[in-house]
Formats: sequence, C-alpha cells, structure tokens
Amino acid sequence: MMFARISKTLMCFSLAAFTFLVVFNNITDYRSNYNFVQHVLSMDTTFPGNALMYRAITSETLWHMGYWLIIAGEAAACVLFAQSALALFRARHGTAATFNKAKNLVHAAAGVGFMVWFFGFMVVGGQWFVMWQSDSWNGQDAAFRFYTAILAVLIYVVLPDSEVE
Repeated sequence: MMFARISKTLMCFSLAAFTFLVVFNNITDYRSNYNFVQHVLSMDTTFPGNALMYRAITSETLWHMGYWLIIAGEAAACVLFAQSALALFRARHGTAATFNKAKNLVHAAAGVGFMVWFFGFMVVGGQWFVMWQSDSWNGQDAAFRFYTAILAVLIYVVLPDSEVE
C-alpha cells in the first residue's frame, strides 16, 4: 500500500531531521552539552565515596574527544537516516522487492543511532561512569526516548511491503 511506503519514508526523514538538529545544536551550542560530557566523564556528581571513582576521566582533552565522538556518531546516524529516506522515496513506486531492498540503509542508520544512545549513553555513560547516580547530569531518560523511537521506526519500516495496489 502506498500509504505505508510514504509513512515509512516520512518516519526515516523525521529521524534524519531529529538527528540533524541534535548535531546542529551540539555544534552551535557546544558548551552546554560539553559540560554534560565533562561532568559525566569526571563523575563529579556521583554519590560521595563512590568506589568506582577510579574510572573518572579528568582530562579536558579526553572530554573534548569524547564529545566529538558522540557528535560524529550522531552525524553518521543523520546521514544514514537521510540516505534511507531518500532511498525509500525513490523506490516508493517500484515493486515490493525494490522497495524492500531500499530499506537496507535503515538497518545501518538504526544500528548507529542505537550505538550512540544505548551503548554510548546507557552502557558507557549510565553504567561505566555511573551517570545514574547524578541528579543533575543524567541523560538516560532522554537517551531511552531516542533509541526507543529509533527501534520502533526500524521495526515498522522493516515489515515487508507488498505490491502497490
């Protein structure tokens, strides 16, 4: 059905727009989220007497490198979601096989996004740097919303499409 193809295309486009704005905001308002990375990596707002403080990173250079790694991952997800939306848009009038094949980049885009927001924020930030202990610098709720939306779109998009009626 054409509406399903259009909605799948628009969902990928929406994720491309979202990730673009995340990258744009992180670059144009660098200091705000850099401060977030600095506090998470330095673990300076975790519980007092935390036995995991040996993991803390206090190097300003490493804070910047970590932040740019996050931005690079977000930018890669943006490019892949944009390419996915374009591939789906181009294939929207094609056969079911053609449209289904056009979904290949969606897997890559969702994989990169999942790595940024689940692995980066939940595993590394949340557990390794115990971000969950911080009342002021805890991005786990936001990361959860991001990777959940990505996974929901991925699940819907990869459902097989039939011939357009």
